Amino acid sequence: MLNFLTSNFRDCERISRRGFLQVGSLAGLGVSLPMALAAKQAVAKTGVSSGSDMNCILIWTQGGTSHHDTFDPKPDAPVSVRGEFGVIDTAIPGVQFTEILPNMARELKRYGLLRGWNPLNGSHGTADQWVMSGRRFNPALTYPTYGSVVSMYHGFKSVLPPFIQLGSSVDHRFGGGTAGVLGIAHNPFEMLSDPNTDNFTVRDITPPQGVSMTRVDRRREMLNTVDALQKKADVQPERFAALDEHFKTALNMITAPETKRAFEIQAEDPKLRDRYGRTKFGQSCLLARRLVQSGVRFVTVTDGGWDTHANNFKSLKDSRIPPVDQALPTLLADLEEQGMLDKTLVCWLTDFGRTPKINSASGRDHWSTTGFAIMAGAGIPGGSVLGATDADGGLVAKNEYQSADIAATLYSKLGLPLDLHVQSPDGRPVRLLEGRVIKEWM
Repeated sequence: MLNFLTSNFRDCERISRRGFLQVGSLAGLGVSLPMALAAKQAVAKTGVSSGSDMNCILIWTQGGTSHHDTFDPKPDAPVSVRGEFGVIDTAIPGVQFTEILPNMARELKRYGLLRGWNPLNGSHGTADQWVMSGRRFNPALTYPTYGSVVSMYHGFKSVLPPFIQLGSSVDHRFGGGTAGVLGIAHNPFEMLSDPNTDNFTVRDITPPQGVSMTRVDRRREMLNTVDALQKKADVQPERFAALDEHFKTALNMITAPETKRAFEIQAEDPKLRDRYGRTKFGQSCLLARRLVQSGVRFVTVTDGGWDTHANNFKSLKDSRIPPVDQALPTLLADLEEQGMLDKTLVCWLTDFGRTPKINSASGRDHWSTTGFAIMAGAGIPGGSVLGATDADGGLVAKNEYQSADIAATLYSKLGLPLDLHVQSPDGRPVRLLEGRVIKEWM
């Protein structure tokens, strides 16, 4: 997302005469310059960084994961509602999941499940904006996603960006998953590579083949020489000095030992990697733990393919659910073993629920009034199952909570004020939250 490698590098007022030279000298590195210093400066200006040690890993299953066929089955409903899956008991007496979630059922005491979520929305795009920010979609104003708020409010904890997104399965049409009103400095650093591949590398972090770090140093020295000559003719030296800091920060991130260590997933015990599952999703969850361990405050793990209008049951059983059912319980256990679970909130969110009745293509369509959400760690009581839906899973019948309430709970757990205001580009105050915390999880 944060790709600033253009041949015309601009400051706030004009094209920099040195922009081409600066970016050109870094282009061979594949560097996207994530504007790390800009984010640091933004935090410094707000003066609100609390130094919180709380972190978050957000699982985003794009498309709308069916609640009927996972965590809220209706075994007594007609087959046109209950679908093809049987049910199994969980670790909590009286609570059942569908049979395709054996690991999540066994490990229910590690996390809280919300069955009473009302999405109030059944449209893609607006869902990514609404659910990942907690604010109702507004075409005139893009509310920031959670990771961007954490980036703005808490700032950097290490040389790594405070907000990283793994994968590209987020719908950005309406600003979902982005910093929105907070500005591009707080957008996520997107990592699109598959950590399950043998030759896993990270674009913009790992130098291209044939470019050694010695060569990086030579290019930096050459850039400094060119800069020294150019500065004699600069009429706005303070602006160019600010630009220099952005490039310096980007290079520091690339060359820092902790950056290399964070992404060196091959260093993990092969047995642990097997526990997570040798899938893109499984290894992304493991990488998310490594990134949090290395100082990243917020990691979004994205997974697409959940818009199951057709072949819902085959898709869930064969491809979508197994990687999650293996990796998510392992992530929670691993965080606990590492002593990180108390300081790491883990969430599983999705667009919305799916229709109670199965359509003619053996699928389920969008459903705007019921769904599920999961939270774990950071003091969330394990085994808590909140809310209930009616007989066919179409309406919330007990303990209804909305996306704004999930947001308030997340804010509270991550040390963000519930009355947090920021300024829009035109100077207007914008309140980021209007929900109530889920008291049972506090």
